[in-house]
Amino acid sequence: MRSLLLLAVALAWPGSDRADRIGAPSLAAPSSETGAAVGRAAPDTATTRVTVNGIPVIIRRVSANDVVTANVYLLGGVRQITNENAGIESFLLDVSERGTRHYTRDRLRRTMARLGTAIVVDPAVDWTALGVRATAATFDSTWAVMADRLMYPTLDSADVELIREQYRSAVRQRGDSPDALVEYLADSATYAGTAYGRPLAGTERSIASITRAQLRAYEQTQIVRSRLLVVVVGNVVPARVEQLVRRSLGRLPAGTYRWSIPQASPLAQSVLVARQRSLPTNYILGYYQGPPASSGDYQALRVAAAALSGQFFEEIRSRRNLSYAVNAPFVDRALSAGGFYVTTVAPDSVLRIMHHELGVMQSNLVDPSALDRLVQQFITEYFLDNETNADQANLLVRAELYRGDYREADRFVDELRQVTPRDIQRVARTYMKHVAFAYVGDTTRVSRDVIDEF
Repeated sequence: MRSLLLLAVALAWPGSDRADRIGAPSLAAPSSETGAAVGRAAPDTATTRVTVNGIPVIIRRVSANDVVTANVYLLGGVRQITNENAGIESFLLDVSERGTRHYTRDRLRRTMARLGTAIVVDPAVDWTALGVRATAATFDSTWAVMADRLMYPTLDSADVELIREQYRSAVRQRGDSPDALVEYLADSATYAGTAYGRPLAGTERSIASITRAQLRAYEQTQIVRSRLLVVVVGNVVPARVEQLVRRSLGRLPAGTYRWSIPQASPLAQSVLVARQRSLPTNYILGYYQGPPASSGDYQALRVAAAALSGQFFEEIRSRRNLSYAVNAPFVDRALSAGGFYVTTVAPDSVLRIMHHELGVMQSNLVDPSALDRLVQQFITEYFLDNETNADQANLLVRAELYRGDYREADRFVDELRQVTPRDIQRVARTYMKHVAFAYVGDTTRVSRDVIDEF
């Protein structure tokens, strides 16, 4: 089988529940010295986990810089919403930027401008994060604003309508972006009838129906301690963080929420959802359901997707010049997914090539030495991509929720190294089938018969 050096392209790196579609990185394998350095993760003595008034708090002390990232994760994500109120959680958090009980809109803006810090809202399928980006000197003051936004939003009617219009505009723009539309359609089709199939950002209909009273009811019933997980990475001492949490979020109602890994029944056959658009090229994204993050197959499928990306790149882009963007994404979340992505003017031809390359992976074993080089490059890029405090916070929360212990993050490198050629063949056979394809472009150029081959 051809060298796996070319199979390292277009990797979907850890750190996002979205499938990254990137260009080809350098194909040069790292030196043995570099490999040794990144392959031996020292025991994590800088990270602690405590429980404050029922809220799990993970604190990683980082003294190399003065930046502090603090994320408050509202657990559950799309499982806390319905199709009728989709988008309500981030809607609520964005309205809270317009004023709270202790910070009027003008005072809140002046305070944030004076501090030079930021509070970000980052919705994802498994949680919604409300994050502080500050320095050690401004952390306490920024935390106070963030906590007030979470606990005591004013929800003025005029502010609700302003945010509603912004959300409506964003949802409309999703239909204008082929990539955004094809991803929305593929996700919806892959998990139809389940929580993961719900529209995270909402729809025009759901956003239009959300009332101020519904926002207030959601705040009173869903902003509870049992849904919270706090991760702080930066140059702050744990006792300081514990005190801040105890005096603010620790006063919220307890609630009865319990986190669990979501479940979904795999598709029985491949499906196609198509949207006619007059575009210079056609956009195709198909997802298959992968294992839960707690499964031993999770990392093997991650590596297999990276290897398949390389096969696609070599055959479809490099050899035949049928696409400028082709990838086999891996979606890193509690219930994983993988897939097939391409933009092309020859969809049927490209899909047949994809199916052939998938068959090659399912029928043959990859070369062990080339697999080692692929994994080593993966590890190198992994460490480079998780250097920031914000990246480390997301890494810790994934380990805590997906694997049950934040310290599982330290095993990531070892798990990658344990993936064998037979593991790759097995997960390719087990999961890479029954694909939900989304297609945006000239619908006369794609044949259902080709889709049914997957």
